[in-house]
Parts: sequence; structure tokens; C-alpha cells
Amino acid sequence: MESDELEAREWLISCITIPLSTAIILANLVIIVGILYNRQLHNTPNYFFLSLLVADLCTGVALPFIPRMALERSLNFHTCLLVHTFPNFLFLSYLFNLVMVHYERYLCIVSPLHYSQCWVHRCFPVALLAAWVPPLLYASLPAFGWNEWSQDEINVNGTLNQTVGATGCAVDPLDDNGMCSYRKVFPTAYIYLEVYGLLLPAIFLIAGMTGRVLWITRKQLRDICKLHRAGVRDQASVGEQRLNVRYAKCVAAVSLVFLLCWVPYVIYVNVTLKWLKADGKSQNSTTHIILCCTGIGSMAIIPFILGLANRQYTDPARKCC
Repeated sequence: MESDELEAREWLISCITIPLSTAIILANLVIIVGILYNRQLHNTPNYFFLSLLVADLCTGVALPFIPRMALERSLNFHTCLLVHTFPNFLFLSYLFNLVMVHYERYLCIVSPLHYSQCWVHRCFPVALLAAWVPPLLYASLPAFGWNEWSQDEINVNGTLNQTVGATGCAVDPLDDNGMCSYRKVFPTAYIYLEVYGLLLPAIFLIAGMTGRVLWITRKQLRDICKLHRAGVRDQASVGEQRLNVRYAKCVAAVSLVFLLCWVPYVIYVNVTLKWLKADGKSQNSTTHIILCCTGIGSMAIIPFILGLANRQYTDPARKCC
């Protein structure tokens, strides 16, 4: 019976994630080719965006494996760590790259005259490493001992019955028939630290920078309109109306992206933490699988939406079509 339920959940995950994963991978490849094809786009801002596209492509590849992290499977210790920590690293690197892209564009708009002197522009390799190295270090913590296996062995047997390698890490506490679960790989404190210390602050930071950019744009638009009205005797012109319409469209687009891409993921995170605080058994349910697939999948399409905003990225694809 348990085997049939596991197969049904695996089938549901595949039906939802494979189309999403394929679309994300193809969309990122199209924009990556567009950036590499156009030499005019070979500059620091587009290198940051290219790094984001690579991270998003990797997230698309790992998307079918992320919902499976909540399923209990028969895996050995090393394989269990790999199938949990590696997708987590790809997802965190995607989020860090997304923050870095928004931060770079935020600096460009807030201080355009001093942008070339900012550390993001002058120390591009350091900024790029800041988007990849911290996620790798944090995702690797379970492999360096921050997991539940050693604690379980101590609680059950009173001693640590596992082999310790040369690095001091616990090795193979499970045999080939052991059950692998995210609850053994990620302690509760690790999950809460990742959610409240990394994920949600990153989302709020992106939202704050986007809101600040829209506020600055609105202020500049008002100044332009005042200057224009001073020259045409306080009469609104067609050009002023067009500017207001374009700004309204921009605000509507940003709001729509936030509702479609960020809200499902925030709901998924809060529901997951609620189940985790209860007993964790509901995390294998159909509702949790659907929330996980749609929440992460919707957030992974943000780079594609940002890429569509720049026609230079999609010029090769349009020419081919």
C-alpha cells in the first residue's frame, strides 16, 4: 500500500514539474543565447543577469527533484545527502543571484552618476562569488554534521555508532536499505534559519528595492510633467498622458508579477512550516506536492519575465522565427 502511494505521488510530481521544468530550461536557453550572440550586451549588468539565467536553468533542472525531498525513500547516506543538499544549493543560488540582479539595477537607478564606482561594478568577481559561495556553504552544512543522524544514534543507542572520516564528518550511518527523509537531513533549526534568515528576507529585500525604484520613477515623472506643463500653460499634453499610462502599466506589471510569482511561494513556505510545526506527516499529501511544485515553479519564471522586458535579449529568437 505504501509503495502504491509513493508511486502515485511520484507520478503527480512528474506530471506537474516536467512541463514546468522543460519550459523554464528552454526559456532560459533562449535568453542566454541572445546575450551571448549580441556583443553589445557583454557588460557587467548583463553578466549578472547571465549568472541569474544559469542559476535559474539549474533550478529548472532540479525542479522535479525538489518536491521529492519530502518523500521517504530507500537510499544510502551519501545519496540521501546529495538528493537533498544539491537541489537546495541550486535553489538558494538562484535566490541570491536574483537579489544581486535587483541590487545592481537598484544602484544604477538610485545613484546613476556614481554607479561605476560602486563595489558591484568595480569588484564584479567578488559580487559574483557572493551570489554562489554562501548558498554552497549553507547547503553543505548537513554534510558537515548538522543533521539528525548522529543525534538519533545517540538517543537510541547511547553511543555514536558510525564511522568518522578524515574530515570529522559522519559517514554511512544508514545501510543500503535505510529510509531517507528530509527530516533526517535538515534539522528543524536549519529549516527555520533558511526560511526566516535567508528566503523571506531576500523576498522582502527584492520587494523593497522594487518599491523604491517605482517611487523614484514616479517622482521623476512628476518633475517632467511639471516642466512640460510650465511650457504649455498648464495643459496636459498627449506626451504627458503617454508617460502616465506607461508608468501605470509598469506598476500593474510589477504587481501582477508579485502576485503570480511570489505569493504562491510565500503561501507554500508558510503552509510547510505550519505542517512542520505540527507533525510533518501532511507534507507527503497531494496539497503539499501541488503547493511545492507551483510555488517554486512560479518563482523560477521571474528571470524569463525580466528577460522579455529587454528586446535585445530576444532578438535572435525573433529573427529565427
